[in-house]
Amino acid sequence: MIRIVLAEDQSMVRGALAALLGLEPDIEVLEAVGDGEAAWRAIERHRPDLLVTDIEMPGLTGLELAQRIARQELATRVVIVTTFGRAGYLRRAMEAGVGGYLLKDAPAEQLAAALRTVQAGGKVVDPQLAVAAWTELDPLSERERQVLRLAGEGLTSGDIASRLGLSHGTVRNYLSECISKLAVSNRVEAYRLARQKGWL
Repeated sequence: MIRIVLAEDQSMVRGALAALLGLEPDIEVLEAVGDGEAAWRAIERHRPDLLVTDIEMPGLTGLELAQRIARQELATRVVIVTTFGRAGYLRRAMEAGVGGYLLKDAPAEQLAAALRTVQAGGKVVDPQLAVAAWTELDPLSERERQVLRLAGEGLTSGDIASRLGLSHGTVRNYLSECISKLAVSNRVEAYRLARQKGWL
């Protein structure tokens, strides 16, 4: 049996995925949860073979869960199932060691087949996204991403400096770099564009 934890913040989608996967004779849904923190607790509790997760969720995102699993060297493999068909997200997912990246509009049988492939040690990526991911490079560094994400959440430069243990001037420099690299006129536009591209 392939033992999975399912993390999806939309309850109707979560229920549908759990029901569909539950029909597969070799897949067992151990727990279906609605946010990243609950997903992490379920992973610690069950030590599943696979985590099937969305990217954007309250608490921890799917990417943050994948990064934490990799850092702690857990055997759980990660498959992302999302509406976000963005090359930037896919690149970051691959860097985090994700085994599969599928879009929610994929047929149900494709998801089950993907889970079997990832469980066997393979990789499964939506083919159109795979092409886009290698043609559109993310210009931001990890620290620039952190600073820009917090700016987009409405934090001031001072707040960001306190949160990340940086000086006020360093935060301003990071934001200036983001604005320059993305060829926009202010931090709001930089955040919007980076989100649209999947770089945050």
